[in-house]
Amino acid sequence: MKTSWRNASLVASAAAVLVLTTACGQEGGTSSVGSQNVGATAAAGGYGGVGSGIGTGTSPSPSSTVGGGQGNLGAQSASAGKLEVSANAELGDVLTDSSGLSLYRFDEDTAEPPKSNCNGDCATAWPPVPANDASAGAGIDKALLGEVTRADGSKQLTIAGWPAYRYAKDTKAGDLTGQGVGGKWYALAPTGKKASVASLPGLSTRNDPNLGEIVVDKNGMTVYRFAKDKAWPEPVSNCTGACLEKWPAVAPVSSNDTKDVQKKGLMSFTRSDGVKQQTVNCSPIYTFSGDKQAGDTNGQGVGGTWYAVRPNGEMVGVSDK
Repeated sequence: MKTSWRNASLVASAAAVLVLTTACGQEGGTSSVGSQNVGATAAAGGYGGVGSGIGTGTSPSPSSTVGGGQGNLGAQSASAGKLEVSANAELGDVLTDSSGLSLYRFDEDTAEPPKSNCNGDCATAWPPVPANDASAGAGIDKALLGEVTRADGSKQLTIAGWPAYRYAKDTKAGDLTGQGVGGKWYALAPTGKKASVASLPGLSTRNDPNLGEIVVDKNGMTVYRFAKDKAWPEPVSNCTGACLEKWPAVAPVSSNDTKDVQKKGLMSFTRSDGVKQQTVNCSPIYTFSGDKQAGDTNGQGVGGTWYAVRPNGEMVGVSDK
């Protein structure tokens, strides 16, 4: 039996309406729609005998130097334990070991097949991370963890094929003094790529020390909701004119370009001014002009109407009813 083009058109129109309704009230909906390295230079050889990186901005303590830091090097050769993801304002998500020490990759290594080309003095400055007992923590795909046999027969942890290292001059959790050293050493992102804000998905989450897990955009900037907006039966933004100068609307993001954000109600809509805006769980989302760098949350609670956003679309500190 043949279906006329008119019937087909009616079916398509009904399907489009159903998608919008499903996105905003029931089950999951969908949306429409080069990294620059920051770091230090190094002495000839590229092993990092000098580097400064983007860590705390302080000089390494004497115990962290390659010549006199046997205790520090010993600690850095320990097992990685459960790997963690740390948010950095300049680099986005950075992979760390269970002690919070940053993990790095070396441009002279290869991932396909995995091979480490850092040995001898290089491995003293950049201790290889042992593969034994390493496990994936929250936000890390355990399938990306592997190992490679080094020239000395030891097993080194790999992330998406890339051998992982610590840096001898990182002395405490959060240090990133190895970033960019020699133009060859870079902090690892949880995906095995070089850590970079530019590598973040269009929408993802990070764990803020004060607010908990919140949504961020592709630049690592905190995303907010406006309490005066509406989500049902369809998204409506009540932030217009001068409001938008302080609270720029987030542009549409493909549902495939998100991580750890609820898919239900993840969609875009057309504002009254004709501009398309992204939603999380059908609620319009914005960034804040008062946030100057990734990690800032200066918009939280402003005017009692602006709040950071949970992965499920709820406003942080406000009960949706």
